[in-house]
Amino acid sequence: MPGLVLAAGPAPGGPGGTGRGAGKDAGKDDGADAAAAWERAGAAGIAALPEGETRAVLDATALTPEEAVAFATGAVLGARRAGLRLDLLHPAPDAVLPLWHAAWAVAQGVALARGLVAAPANVLTPKAFGQRLKALERHGIAVHLLGRKRLRQAGFGGLLAVGQGSANPPRLAVLRWAGRIAAPPVVFVGKGITFDTGGISLKPAAGMEHMRADMAGAAACAGAMLALALRDSPAPAAAVLALAENAIGAAAYRPGDVVATLSGRTVEVIDTDAEGRLVLADALNYAVRAFRPEAVVDLATLTGAAITALGHHRAALFGNDPPLGAMLCAAGEAVGERLWPMPIGEAHRDDLRSDIADLRQCAPGGGQPDACHAAAFLREFLGDTPPAWAHVDMAGQARRPPGEPEGASGFGVRLLDRLVALRFEDPHRR
Repeated sequence: MPGLVLAAGPAPGGPGGTGRGAGKDAGKDDGADAAAAWERAGAAGIAALPEGETRAVLDATALTPEEAVAFATGAVLGARRAGLRLDLLHPAPDAVLPLWHAAWAVAQGVALARGLVAAPANVLTPKAFGQRLKALERHGIAVHLLGRKRLRQAGFGGLLAVGQGSANPPRLAVLRWAGRIAAPPVVFVGKGITFDTGGISLKPAAGMEHMRADMAGAAACAGAMLALALRDSPAPAAAVLALAENAIGAAAYRPGDVVATLSGRTVEVIDTDAEGRLVLADALNYAVRAFRPEAVVDLATLTGAAITALGHHRAALFGNDPPLGAMLCAAGEAVGERLWPMPIGEAHRDDLRSDIADLRQCAPGGGQPDACHAAAFLREFLGDTPPAWAHVDMAGQARRPPGEPEGASGFGVRLLDRLVALRFEDPHRR
């Protein structure tokens, strides 16, 4: 991802100039929508550069500092060619610079998440995912990886069951950012299914190529950790990423199996294509036990039911703590990654009763409120004294919405970064 040079004054003539007029319609929106429009304008301007161009001048002289930063963010995220220099021209560079420092950190996190989601599954195996995360150590993030042997010794039965049908064994990645505030961390938990065939409950062939994006929740958590580190957030944070490939094989887990999870609770498997909640059950339980966190937020491309209910423009939000949920909604509105609160009723938990295990992984039969069932299932693994918890079902947000260029969205990075800024960076607001 290219850097950015800030300068004062009008745009010079000559090749490479872009920006003036590129966002002429962006000002019609307000708030996060306006920022997103300016970001799209910046990306469009960069996309229009002639092949071989090595310098682009971003003329933001008619924009506010906030608009200029959004415009530059789009250009930086849209510039995929190596060796490209971006010059941002604005009459008040001193006003733009502090805004850009924070935006640049988040853009780096978004770029990391997008790059992980875009990687093909034969390249980004669970092992390779973990190895890429080790690069975050240079930014002060501690990275610890657990392989199959350690997972078996510790009792990660849900994660191991999902991954046992693949030639690529599962991993658990644990990321830690110390911060400077002496307080329990906020912990992000991410579903990282590097490819999802559905297992024995096989998915339809149409669209299955996009199942490499079933690790977008884990990618967003990793990107958020990078953003916090690059802007030197004072808040302590951690991420627990459950990485596995849900494949078909002689060793694959089956409908009707009973799986013993890390919590000690047993789960009756109903549908092997509902694998995400199994890996998250172990990851959530580990996060609560290992960190005793102030709050836990999990992100997952979990259910098609969330898309049916909300489409591609809002993710489904569940949880056990209304203040945390309200803060997440406020963060989402501020950055344009919007959420919609959804219920977890006792009836949803009752639907998961099993005759042969502590609970079912999902309710049998079709036409069920599966997003609510999945959230009710996950809530069971938060321990006897659960922390504040929120679950974001982002099944409809991993890829960019219709009408935008094809590709990974990086959804969740900005959401988590803004949540930390709003709630966890001020010791008096924790």
